[in-house]
Amino acid sequence: MLASRKGETESGGGRPGVQIPELVAPSVLERRGSGHLLPDWFLLVVPGVIWGASFLFIAEGLRAVGPNGVTFLRILVGFLTLSLVPGARRRLPAAEWGPIALLGVVWLAFPLSMFPYAEERVSSALTGMLNGANPLFTAIVAAALARALPPRAVAAGLLVGIVGTVFIALPTIHEGKSSTEGVLLILAALVSYGFALHIARPLQQRHGALPVIFRAQAVALALTAPLGLPEVLKARWSLGPLLSLLALGALGTALAHVLVTMAAGRVGATRASATAFLIPAVALALGVVFRGEHVAGISVCGGVLCVAGAWLMRKAQLGLQASAVATPSARPY
Repeated sequence: MLASRKGETESGGGRPGVQIPELVAPSVLERRGSGHLLPDWFLLVVPGVIWGASFLFIAEGLRAVGPNGVTFLRILVGFLTLSLVPGARRRLPAAEWGPIALLGVVWLAFPLSMFPYAEERVSSALTGMLNGANPLFTAIVAAALARALPPRAVAAGLLVGIVGTVFIALPTIHEGKSSTEGVLLILAALVSYGFALHIARPLQQRHGALPVIFRAQAVALALTAPLGLPEVLKARWSLGPLLSLLALGALGTALAHVLVTMAAGRVGATRASATAFLIPAVALALGVVFRGEHVAGISVCGGVLCVAGAWLMRKAQLGLQASAVATPSARPY
């Protein structure tokens, strides 16, 4: 049984973009009646913390298994975890499998494969901070697909975010070819996310977030198995990397999506999307504290600019949407 609620798709950073559903599956974590087992702040904060921690989990997992194995195992654990949620298993029309298969490539298999390879070259903190540019790439892809420049207020936020992205990546130029390659791999993943969000939006508006995510994970699992499974089988496991990858899959690739779906149903799509602003800060803090990673001051400033740019874009888009409601002839970006 699904509870219907209007929503929208917003992009976030860190792990896959934050998908805000139109149909929200009821959860065993919700109490019957008007009360809630989980407070609103919990639903808003925890997904951002989980996705911010994902980059630490990837770095720890790479101590035991190769990058393809990290990607395959996180998707496998996420798929198995999400299969326990009744709303995720709801049937979808066969005609939707084409777009879902494409989503499995550009939202999961490809970008999630890029991050482990990138973290062999750059720090987990830097990877997480660059993910703060996720909304910027979504806006760039939207403008390219529409063949039109974004409104001035949105473009201002986009410019601030782009400057921030340059600041984050700038120190890697002096760290050698390997670091530059790492940054390019992350940027390739973010471009892929930009396209994925536009494919996911109509699917999720028709069917809800969790059934779409669950089936996209099935596609990504099949695509990553040929390279990932052999690396998992020959891995040299220890407790730390094993627990990190289990957490990466169960929390980052499954539970966080369930919680943000619940948040969208509880407080609305716009407020739920704010969880993404936590990702760069969490990734930076965990990388420095637990792995002793050094991040240049200019990169930290760049991370702040990325988040500020995303916030300015979000504020401008909300204003455009409000104007569109007040003036039906207006066309929101």
